[in-house]
Formats: sequence, C-alpha cells, structure tokens
Amino acid sequence: MVRLLSLSLLLTLTTTVFAQNAYWQQHVDYKIDVALDDKSNSLKGNMNVVYKNNSPESLDFIWFHIWPNAYKNDSTALFQQLRNDSTSHEDLTQITRGEINGLNFKVDGKVAKTEPHSNPNYIDIIKVVLPKSLKPGQSTTISTDFLVKLPSYFSRSGYADGQYMATQWYPKPAVFDKNGWHEFPYLSMGEYYSEYGNFKVNITLPAEYVVGATGILQNKDELNQYKTIGAKNTANRTGTPELYKGKAGSKTLTYHAENVPDFAWFAEKGVVIQYDTLKLRSGKIVDAFTYYKNKPNTIWNNSIDYAKDGTRYYSEKIGEYDYPTVQVFEGPKNNSSGGMEYPMITIITVPDASKEYLDGVIAHEIGHNWFMSMLGSNERMHTWQDEGLNTYYQFRYEAEKYRYNSIFRDQMPPQMKQLPLDDFQKTAYRALSSIPMEAAIDQPAADFKTSEEYGLISYLKASIWLYELEQMFGRDKIDAAFQEYFKTWKHKHPQPEDMKASFEKSLGINLDDFFAELKKKGSL
Repeated sequence: MVRLLSLSLLLTLTTTVFAQNAYWQQHVDYKIDVALDDKSNSLKGNMNVVYKNNSPESLDFIWFHIWPNAYKNDSTALFQQLRNDSTSHEDLTQITRGEINGLNFKVDGKVAKTEPHSNPNYIDIIKVVLPKSLKPGQSTTISTDFLVKLPSYFSRSGYADGQYMATQWYPKPAVFDKNGWHEFPYLSMGEYYSEYGNFKVNITLPAEYVVGATGILQNKDELNQYKTIGAKNTANRTGTPELYKGKAGSKTLTYHAENVPDFAWFAEKGVVIQYDTLKLRSGKIVDAFTYYKNKPNTIWNNSIDYAKDGTRYYSEKIGEYDYPTVQVFEGPKNNSSGGMEYPMITIITVPDASKEYLDGVIAHEIGHNWFMSMLGSNERMHTWQDEGLNTYYQFRYEAEKYRYNSIFRDQMPPQMKQLPLDDFQKTAYRALSSIPMEAAIDQPAADFKTSEEYGLISYLKASIWLYELEQMFGRDKIDAAFQEYFKTWKHKHPQPEDMKASFEKSLGINLDDFFAELKKKGSL
C-alpha cells in the first residue's frame, strides 16, 4: 500500500511538473456589432466573446479592459502619466473627453456581477465575476452592450476633421498567462498585451465613408469597388485620382480576422485608395491597400510601393507575412508619434514627411505585424522586445534602400550616402551610441520617467544592443536566429527568456552575458 501510494504520488508530481512547464495561452472569439454616429461622434454596439480557459487553473473571474474610460477625466492613469511627462507634446486643455457606458455583462446568458479595480483611478478596468469556476479546457460566453463617446483625437483614439480612429474601442479580456493576470490601465507611453482570437465585426456607418480595418472585408461589392478604384489610382499616380462614391443612407460592412490580438478600424470620406498585390517567395499573394487624403502634391502617391516593400522585406528577413491583406491609412497629425500599428492595418500621422521618412515609418508600422501581432510579446513589461527589434529592422530597411536613417532625417551629412552599406550602418550606429541613454532597456513601460526616455531606450538603445549582436555574428546569422524565433513563437506570447533560447539554439552559443545587458544602466 505504501509502495503504491508512493508510485501514485510520483506520477502525480511528474504530471504536475509537466503541466506547469508546458506552454499554454488563452483563446478568445469575438462577434461584435457596432454603429458609428458621426453626429455625436459615438459608437453603439454589442459584443459576444467566447473565452476558452487553456490554463491549468480554474478561473473565478475575468478582468476586462474598458479603455475608452481612460479618456474620461483627469484622474485616470492616462492623464496622470501625460501630466507628469515633461517631454509630452499633448495639449490636454484642448481635448474633448471620451468614455464607455451601457455595459451590462452577462455570462452564458445570465447577468454577471462586476467589480471595479482596487485602484480608484483605474476606471478603465473591470472585473467580471463568473457564476461558477471556469475549469481548465472549458469555455464561457460573455456578452455586453456598450456605448462609446469618442474623444477628440489624441493618444491613438478618437475623431478629427471628419476622420474616425476606432482603436481600443471595445471591452477586451486582459491576458492571463503563466505570470497571472495583466489587467493594466491604458497608457500613452506603453502599448498592449492581448489574447489571440478570431473576430467577426459588423460596422454600420454612413455609406459615404471609406473604411480600413483589421481583417478581410466580406462585402464583395464594396471590396471590388476598393480594388477597382485603387488599381486605377495605382496606375495613374500623378493625375486626378478616382474617388469612392458611396450611396445615400448607411451601410454595414463585415470583417473577418483570424488569430490576431486586436481589432482596429478607421473611416473617412473622400480619401484616395490605392490597391495592388504582392507575391511572397512562397507564392502567396497578399492584397495591399493604402488610403490617404486627397490633396495636391502629396507624397502618398507612392505609398502602395512602400507598403509592399516593407511587407516583402520583413517576410524575407524574419518569416512570411501570415495575413491575407496589409493596409496603411493616413491619419491626422499626431505630435507624439509617427504612426500606430494594429493587425493588418496601420495609421500614419506624419503629414510633413519626406518620401524616405514616410517609407521608413510605413515599414516600421507594418513591421509591427511581426513584433506585436504575430510575435505577441508583452509590450508593457518588455517594450524593447517589440519596438527595439522592429527599429533594428527599420534601420536596416532604410539603410539598404536609401542610405538613410529616420533618426537623422535631413540632417545626415551628404557624404554618408556615398558609403558602402556596412560603413553607413557603423557610422549611423556610432552616432546613435553617442546619445546619452542611462536607463536600462528591460523595464516596464510605465517606469520610464518621460516619453523621450521611453523612446530613446526602447527604440534606439535596444536597436543598438541588437546591432552589437549583428557585429558579433553577421546579418545572415541574425536573420536566421530571428527566423528560428518566429517559427517557434508565431501567434504566441514569447517572453525575453524565450527569445534568448531561440537565439541560443540558432547561434549555438550561450547568451547569458549578452541578455544581461538589457538590465544594466548606462551605455552598452
């Protein structure tokens, strides 16, 4: 009896250890119906999300982000961060506030209890209490109505001059992973960490609007119009563009997206559409669209080429673009960023750019389809794993194509453009390394003192760190390491230790000391 008990205990312990070490991640499936009221600048909708618990733990509640409330008043974490940031360029006095109302959460059809976060300033987080524990392997359906009052455009979301940026607009479950819940509030300095899922989204709005969104447009007539008009504008880039003319009344557009961590959409009347396709090395065909403002002498008339080039470049260096479409939408000028990425679509907010700078920004934001969407790292805890890796490849793209670096923009000495590629990169990185950057690379986004420090460290210092690895092994081996990383962790949530293990496997060397540099202050 004792022997059998010991054997049983041993088997239990072995199974438990295996279960703890095996990778898992949660899964969500969304069905959302939303309508835009462009008179009140609001969104009215309802959502059903099927949440599957793939963890080894039973769950008694699920945290939800209700991020439109971040824009509600001056006491939210978002406004506190902006007020405390001496390098922020946001004019908080000119912002029309936004919020989310009308929430009535139900779990499997029954009214659910909700609880606020313990921090009274985190009004953009809510706990949905489950009526019974959600055991490992089980799923539950959570539904709610919602009414979003959009803010005037700032910090990625809102409306401006007849254009709508619907981002962080729907209630979204927080990530639950091996480290527990990540129910953080929305911040401007610091981005996202989201569960992978599938989306079916119906968007109702006045018929004159052109819409770009995460996913594939299911309305064949509308899609064919975009493609037909867009192809004509791509073929005739210097003439008068053909514009989309919607019928009177409203329309409902349906989008499907699979295995993505987020859904965003943008809408505007009178924009120019460009359309083309690109063929990847495997033979896969990707639809490419750009949407931009109809204005004279715009440098956006070649934006379709930039979208295609960026998608092809990242596919060849890291791993093939996994989605069926790539889209770029010109947005209003944003003083705090050049663009913002979402799966399959990005918004670009640099109207005064040169062609080289615009191309680089588009490449960077498209690159986030790898470092954010397909490789879903925790951007709030390890921003460098998203922004720094992406900036490294952006700098390579710009250098190879133009002998250009977007940090220097037009202040680059003319003789630099005549240098061979390796010499150009060494010169550029030597100059970047001379910029004082004291903070450690690997720290939570919220811990950076200012947005300027956040950018310098998470983007530049992290790209310098990776360039040093390139100097040790060469570009081809670095690309091979990224391909190993991508192959292993695509559509998953890699932590820094997972990236390290993939690189060590590919490069065949222990990288303890190199990755330890991420935690050190001062110059590299």
